[in-house]
Amino acid sequence: MPVVAGAFAELGYRRTTTAELARRCGVRENILYRLWPDKKAMFVASIEYVYQLLSEKWAKLLGDQNSKGSAAERLLEHESRHLGELGLYRIVFAGLSETDDPEIRAALQQMYGRFHRFIRRQLAAHRDGRTNGSAPSAELSAWAIVGLGTVANIGRELGLLTDRRQRRLIADVGKLLLEG
Repeated sequence: MPVVAGAFAELGYRRTTTAELARRCGVRENILYRLWPDKKAMFVASIEYVYQLLSEKWAKLLGDQNSKGSAAERLLEHESRHLGELGLYRIVFAGLSETDDPEIRAALQQMYGRFHRFIRRQLAAHRDGRTNGSAPSAELSAWAIVGLGTVANIGRELGLLTDRRQRRLIADVGKLLLEG
């Protein structure tokens, strides 16, 4: 899966062929078709892989009992340093240009929904017992954090943000959203 996802991240959905995927995987095309019925299914699996990879990293980070701060603070700090470093956000960007396809649209909806729910839970837990009547809800703040990550990746992709500025964007604006 990492090889398939890497190819889609590099080439996009349209330019990636099953022949190229097979070549990169070191197998014949028919082997790929034993795992997936078509290229679209391979791409949808890559979208799921993006979610799985990040959620596994986050689970490991949250499982570290020696870390300081709330889970939300630790995640924000981690993402300020590591957001987008594998380039897999390009799979999501490629998928966004294919949302007329119901299967790709559904995969993206599911992925974004899962990220949003996870972030919302971490925000709510972080804010529990703290009062800030002017703070937007955890629901809205979670969407803003998802959007913040997207904007930071756009800045990276287009060369509009240096690595340092991207880190500051995530850390500073993320902290505002976290605290409300």
